[in-house]
Amino acid sequence: MFVRTATASATAAALLGAGALLLPADRPEAPERQGQDAPVVVAHRGASGYAPENTLAAVDAADALGISWVENDVHRTRDGELVVLHDTDLKRTTDVEQVFPDRAPWAVKDFTAAEVAKLDAGSWFGPRFTGARVPTLTQFLHRMERNRQKLLLEIKSPATYPGIERDIIRVLGRSGWLDRSHVRSRLVIQSFGADSVKKVHSLRPDITTGFLGTPAVADLPSYAAFTDQINPSYATIGADYVAAVQRLKGPHGKRLRVNTWTVNKAADAVKARDYGVDGIITNFPDVVRDATS
Repeated sequence: MFVRTATASATAAALLGAGALLLPADRPEAPERQGQDAPVVVAHRGASGYAPENTLAAVDAADALGISWVENDVHRTRDGELVVLHDTDLKRTTDVEQVFPDRAPWAVKDFTAAEVAKLDAGSWFGPRFTGARVPTLTQFLHRMERNRQKLLLEIKSPATYPGIERDIIRVLGRSGWLDRSHVRSRLVIQSFGADSVKKVHSLRPDITTGFLGTPAVADLPSYAAFTDQINPSYATIGADYVAAVQRLKGPHGKRLRVNTWTVNKAADAVKARDYGVDGIITNFPDVVRDATS
């Protein structure tokens, strides 16, 4: 359930009108360029306040708003394809119960990529998105490359998918996302699973990593050994916590960064900015950008 503000509703109406998506050449300045003090704005599952989450439409909606950074979630199908959606099952954001009524509990890991590709991942959000599909990670990366966007990739439920870290790195490499330019400034891999973040760091020490959560201040030095970011829920932080994180340096010798989630209201975005966070992850990136710029 999304909470839509008046500003967001007006923007959505303009954004989703026919022909409203901007071409890449027309894109406004990326949020991180708008001022030294403005947090980077990250579109949560794409601009998921305006388009069905984790679909290519949500990627394009973020692009049309001038948002460079997009967050997504990655799972693995029964036959090894990496696909982009949030939940461990397909019920909430697809029509899987109608297409495959006898396959409960409809876990992603129990379906092949071809079966997932048959599902409608847009109708639940609104009729204009009927027929939107669950993208593969490869499709998602290609769209983001076309839009010249940057990716905050979340490994979901890594314990469910042994070896998924290596699979993700393989797909990133095949899609051209592990060259120096992408690794230096366009890619972060994060997870709630500390062991998964450690695995990514061990496989590709050059990749920027993030840990999702709010570790105790006393434990932060141990996280700084393998992660470059601590990315906590907005409800769990204050200025003192953000400062404690930022006092430490990560494995690349740079201070740890803090990207907080999920902030959808302008007032909360201003508070997060004033806490000193480096980035804000949001369903309504235009609302957050306008409030914090």
